[in-house]
Amino acid sequence: MPTSRERLRAALSHREPDRVPIDFGASAVTGMHVSCVAALRDYYGLEKRPVRVHEPYQMLGWIDDDLRQAMGVDVVGIFPRKTKFGFENSGWREWNFRGLEVLVPAGFRTTVEPDGTLLIYPEGDLSAPPSARMPVGSPFFDSIIRQPPIDEDRLDPEDNCEEFQPLSEADLAHFRRAAAEAEASGAGILASFGGTSFGDIAFVPAPSLKRPRGIRDVAEWYMSIVSRPWYVRRVFERQCEVALANLARIREAVGDSADAVFVCGTDFGTQTSQFCSVKTFRELWLPFYREVCSWIHANTPWKCFKHSCGSVEKFLDSFLEAGFDILNPVQCSAAGMDPAALKRRYGGRLVFWGGGVDTQKTLPFGTPQQVREEVLRRCEIFAPGGGFVFNAVHNVQHGTPVENIAAMIEAVHEFNGVRR
Repeated sequence: MPTSRERLRAALSHREPDRVPIDFGASAVTGMHVSCVAALRDYYGLEKRPVRVHEPYQMLGWIDDDLRQAMGVDVVGIFPRKTKFGFENSGWREWNFRGLEVLVPAGFRTTVEPDGTLLIYPEGDLSAPPSARMPVGSPFFDSIIRQPPIDEDRLDPEDNCEEFQPLSEADLAHFRRAAAEAEASGAGILASFGGTSFGDIAFVPAPSLKRPRGIRDVAEWYMSIVSRPWYVRRVFERQCEVALANLARIREAVGDSADAVFVCGTDFGTQTSQFCSVKTFRELWLPFYREVCSWIHANTPWKCFKHSCGSVEKFLDSFLEAGFDILNPVQCSAAGMDPAALKRRYGGRLVFWGGGVDTQKTLPFGTPQQVREEVLRRCEIFAPGGGFVFNAVHNVQHGTPVENIAAMIEAVHEFNGVRR
């Protein structure tokens, strides 16, 4: 029987594997909220212990080996040494998250506002202005916009490049260790090395920096695409220069261990339209994506993973031209994203990593039977001929009934003919 890694590699090569490979937890866009991970551990009767919050921005929970095996997951991830808030994922300690005991890194330091809002700090430094907030009732953090006044005469693109730096020896040593651990698991590997997400609005506000400079307001950044394209292009040029140099050092450190690499999480689609025109995409983003993907394809066996929510069918030919091999999360509910049409038009050229079940309606609000039926339909559409890795449409969110999550997983195994 093929291993999980062989199964993933077959799917990525557009060969139909023995069964559809499954990913939950291998990236920051294919994971589960920590509350869902804890609920699944209880559902499967696993050892009771706090779940690690390895991605605190979205409060994603780490899926330990015992849960990965119980779920039948085929893919593991390699993650950066530091979180989006600039502190290391180390020094784990217990923290009560609204009644749920979890583990957070030592640098995860918060204060509470009078209305109950949680504030979190860059590098865990309480003397710095907070960089994100979690309002009462919210299950994750939102960036705080810390936009300094803009002086058009003194705008310097270097100010928006502060976070793009050569990797340290500690970073490379971390990737080396993480790659060895991932290979030892026998699973397929999706690596997130960072530094190549041009204009990703999760990073524009710079939640890792204590006092960010440049254009850090998300709305101002989007307007700058039209009003200051020279500025955005200069930022991308510098970011790309650093990214290519870092990729060369990462490749030397981790070798061929990764099967796919998360290149970019910049969203280009809304529920019904797009954030920019195809023309703007091709002028501003395409050259830099092409540089990164071309380097990866010329120097490694890695496949290039592109995440973009929303209605992005209009961009898919440009994504392919840029060198992307994989599309995620495949938001089938968005305009123009009919799964059968996507498979028919692009199934031989793009790997669909996601799209397995809707996370806006069906998974959180449907019945287990409705979840099962949608999962089976999506597998029937996407699986033939390979080019499909099962995952939900983006992360499984807080409040999703554990019975529905289990029904999703069991339906994939049912499609695969696996009895568990």
